[in-house]
Amino acid sequence: MLFSVGTKVRFKKSRDLGTVSALLDGDMVSVWLEDAEMEIPAFIEDLVRAEDYFDKNPSVKAKIIPGKQAKEIKTPERLPAEQQYLILKSLGVQAAFHPIYKADDSTEKYEIYLINDTKSDVLIRFSFFLNNQLQFRHDAKLEATSMQEVGELSFDQLNDSPSFDCEIWKITTLGTGSRMAKTIKIKPKQFFKKIRTAPILNKKVHHYRIFEHLNEEDTAEQNEAKEDLKTYTKRNLRPSTSFDANFRKITHDVSELSEFINEIDLHIEKIHKSTKKLDNSQILRIQLDHFERYITKASRLGVDRVFIIHGVGEGKLKNAIATRLIQMPNVKSFKNEFHPRYGYGATEVIF
Repeated sequence: MLFSVGTKVRFKKSRDLGTVSALLDGDMVSVWLEDAEMEIPAFIEDLVRAEDYFDKNPSVKAKIIPGKQAKEIKTPERLPAEQQYLILKSLGVQAAFHPIYKADDSTEKYEIYLINDTKSDVLIRFSFFLNNQLQFRHDAKLEATSMQEVGELSFDQLNDSPSFDCEIWKITTLGTGSRMAKTIKIKPKQFFKKIRTAPILNKKVHHYRIFEHLNEEDTAEQNEAKEDLKTYTKRNLRPSTSFDANFRKITHDVSELSEFINEIDLHIEKIHKSTKKLDNSQILRIQLDHFERYITKASRLGVDRVFIIHGVGEGKLKNAIATRLIQMPNVKSFKNEFHPRYGYGATEVIF
């Protein structure tokens, strides 16, 4: 079936615009007509996805009126993805495996997508394993009502005990919420049964719902308490290029610790003498370099918490800092709440 719940469609003959609200038997769907405020059943053969309607029906393009100067006929622009799809019932944060076929119709590989059809942005860490060996890790911000391609799985690798770990932090106006974590083992028999049309992606995929709700109050400690030693060790494996590989070394230099200041101001004028010839990317790189060196030292000294002053602005530095922090296993949590001293211009990091 080409449609999933939430797909915007048009009726081929009447041109009425609606949204698929339910999947019915017998190649039928239920369509909600917003203008008429009613729900009606329809055969899928009578429908076309809204963004494809003008491509398949050139007769509905603008007409030239006789006797007047002809104007250039323009095909209506295709709607952006967020306007092509309406979320009626969120499935949460999901993983989708989209099959890619060979010329003989056998499956060659699967493209792996992460989908977020909720109304909340999240920070996400997706770790993929074969035979308990880390294959790749994807750290990113997954915006509301969006998807990202994160990797591939070959058909033959289904026999290599594939599994994935997923960790997310909901982004709020006050910073990030509690860590939520889940491990899913992919079993071939179940894999081939988990087929559906994925939200937003609008393709037939092998589908997994990872987090159905983003308002769970699970803390990092509660999640870690549920993990056995093997799962915990696997989850904390890091690629060899990880920049925080030395964070575990702790020093007991009392004088150095006593002189340490538990805040750093990353405004460029505070950390760099001459800023006139710097462009925005250079400024951000300098700020992140100072941030990482500061965090490394704080962790080495065994400091409980620090404040990273980044200001408000457009939020680029704050988001970059949050992305780095979720990659640091010794960071217990961090938040960007209102503080009487910093307002919303600083992130508190707790080790």
